[in-house]
Parts: sequence; C-alpha cells; structure tokens
Amino acid sequence: MRISAKADYAVRAAVELAVAGEGPVKGERISQAQAIPLKFLENILGELKHAGLLRSQRGTEGGYWLARPAAEITIADVIRAVEGPLASVRGEPPESLSYSGAAKPLGKLWIAVRASLREVLEHVTLADIANNSLPEIVDEITADPKSWVMHD
Repeated sequence: MRISAKADYAVRAAVELAVAGEGPVKGERISQAQAIPLKFLENILGELKHAGLLRSQRGTEGGYWLARPAAEITIADVIRAVEGPLASVRGEPPESLSYSGAAKPLGKLWIAVRASLREVLEHVTLADIANNSLPEIVDEITADPKSWVMHD
C-alpha cells in the first residue's frame, strides 16, 4: 500500500484535532503544528468535513473539531474520506474482478491484502494515536524484525 501525502496529512490533522479536544482549532494552527501546507490542508479538512468526520465554524472564534469522539474515528475512516477505498485494483473493488488461467489466484490475494489493511487500520483510532497507546495488533506486527526491513 502506498500512503499518499494527502492521506498522511489527513491522519496527522485529525490526530492534532483529537489532541486538542473539544472546541474549534484554526487550520493555521494545525498547519504549523504538523508542517502541512495550509492550502493543501484546507482542502483536506473540507473533505474530512464532507465525510462527516469534522465540523467547522467560521469567524474569529471558528475552526475545526472532530464530529465524533476520537475513540470512535478509525484511521481507516480518515483514509477513506480522502482517498476512497483502502484497497482497489485498477480502481475496482477486488471482489468484482475475475482472473483466469495462471492469474486466477490473484482475486483471493487482493481480498487478503485488503483484509490485512483493515485488520490494522480499522482497529486503530485517533484516540489511540493521540494517547500513544496503539492496539496490541500493531505491537505484535512491529515486534517481528522482518516488519522493519525495507524491500526493494
């Protein structure tokens, strides 16, 4: 999986709002805290709002805040809001594809890849990151030294 700058920025902005708690936070503050270009961030915040993850208020007392408690918003929710499905093949859901011949097992493989992504991203919430308390599944996966080896 390739995590785009947009997805990374969206998660970082949402975590910043989770740490801030209730009440509006200015986009400029999030931009500065996470070194995210403000114009790009404003577009991302708009998408998160459109997805129902954020609320906003205009004016001098305005800003953004989470629409639900941070413990109820998963990293998968944030990524889907700005990127769409977690795993697709040529823009299609893996279950809608069919392969033949030697490539036949690919359908099952792509489903497994999506399920693996869900296993982590749907179980980690903004609160988990904000509180520096990642779920056990993350610790289990990252405890394997092979997880840290980059492959070319």
